[in-house]
Amino acid sequence: MKIVTDENIPLVTEAFSLLGEVATLPGRSISSTDVRDAEMLIVRSVTKVNPSLLQGSSVRFVGTCTIGVDHVDVDYLHSSGIHFASAPGCNAASVGEYVVSALLTLMRKNKWALEEKSIGIVGVGNVGKEVEKKCLGLGLRVKLCDPPLFKETGDAKYLPIEELVDCDIITLHTPLTHEGDCPTHHMINREFLSKTKPGIVLINAGRGAVIHEAHLLPFLERGHFEAVVLDVWENEPNINVNLLKLVTIGTPHIAGYAYDAKIRGTQMIQSEAHQFLKKDPPSSSLLPAPDLEHAVDLNGITEEWEEVVAQNVFSLYNILEDDKGLRALVDHPSSERGQVFDQLRKEYPKRREFQSRVLKCSPERDPHLYKVLKALDFTII
Repeated sequence: MKIVTDENIPLVTEAFSLLGEVATLPGRSISSTDVRDAEMLIVRSVTKVNPSLLQGSSVRFVGTCTIGVDHVDVDYLHSSGIHFASAPGCNAASVGEYVVSALLTLMRKNKWALEEKSIGIVGVGNVGKEVEKKCLGLGLRVKLCDPPLFKETGDAKYLPIEELVDCDIITLHTPLTHEGDCPTHHMINREFLSKTKPGIVLINAGRGAVIHEAHLLPFLERGHFEAVVLDVWENEPNINVNLLKLVTIGTPHIAGYAYDAKIRGTQMIQSEAHQFLKKDPPSSSLLPAPDLEHAVDLNGITEEWEEVVAQNVFSLYNILEDDKGLRALVDHPSSERGQVFDQLRKEYPKRREFQSRVLKCSPERDPHLYKVLKALDFTII
C-alpha cells in the first residue's frame, strides 16, 4: 500500500511505515499525479484536498495532522466514500502557550499587572478552553464568546461578541466559516473594531481571514491598539507586509507548531489509520517523556512570581524570536516573500511544550507560584 505524506509531518515515516510504503513530498505541491496510485494521503493545512486532487486516484483514507479542516473538502470525501480523520485538540496546549508568551512579553514591555487585565476569548473549543485555563492561572479576568456553544448548551457564560468590547485583550481561536448562523469570515471588521475601546490588545492565533485586514489597517495607523499580535494572515503565504510592519508581534502561522503538538497530531492520525485498517495501534507513544533528571529547583528563588513564570516560559518559547524571523521577510523581493514565509514554517526549530520542563516547586513554600505553574502545565515535582 502506498501512503503519500507531507514531508514536514514529524516522525511520519516511523508512524506509517508499518502500514505501507511511505512517500514524503512537499505539502503545498502534492499533485493528482502524486496520489493517483496511493491508498492513503496524510497532510497538513497547506495541502488543498479536493476533487481536483483526488478524482481518479486510489485514495480511500485522508488524514490531516491538524485541528483545522478548512483546507479539506469534507463533503466531497464523504460523498466519495473516502474516510477522513483530523486531529482536534492536538495543538491546543501549543497555541495556549503562544498566547501566554505573548501576554508575558507585553507584560514586560508595558509594565502590566496581569491580574488587573481582562481578556475576551472568542472561540471556546479545544484551543479556547486551553487558553482560558492558562489565563485564569495567570490571574486574568476571563470572558468567553462562542455562539455555537451557547446555542448548544444555553449556558449564559458564553457571551455575545459585543459584550467583549470592553475587555483589555481579545484573543481569537475560531475556525474559518463562511456560512451558518455565525460565520467567522471577516468577523473582526470595521463595525466591530469601532466599538472596542482605545488601547485594546488584539491577538489572532486562529485563522487569518477571521480579521478583515483592510479594515484593521486604518485602526492600526491611527494608534487605536496598545498591541496587535498576529500569527495568522489573509492570503498566506503572500501576506501583507504593510500590516506586518504595523503589528506589535507578527509570526508565521506557528502558534500550534510546538514539537509535542506535531507529534500528537501524527500519533492521532496514526491511530485512526490503524483503526481504519482494523489493525491494533502501536502501544508505545511517539511523544518524548519529561526529563526528570534535569529538574530546575525553584524553591530558593526570591524574584516575584511573574518574573519566575516569565523566565521559565521564555526558556522554552520566546515569541519575539519568531517575530524577528518573520520581519526579515520584508527585506526580500515581493516575488520571494511567499517562499520565505513557507520556509520559516518548514524549518521551524524544535520547540517543546511547557510540560517538557520539570520544576521543583513546593506548594507549601510558595503556593501561588505553584498554582500558576500547574495551571500552565509545567511538570512539577
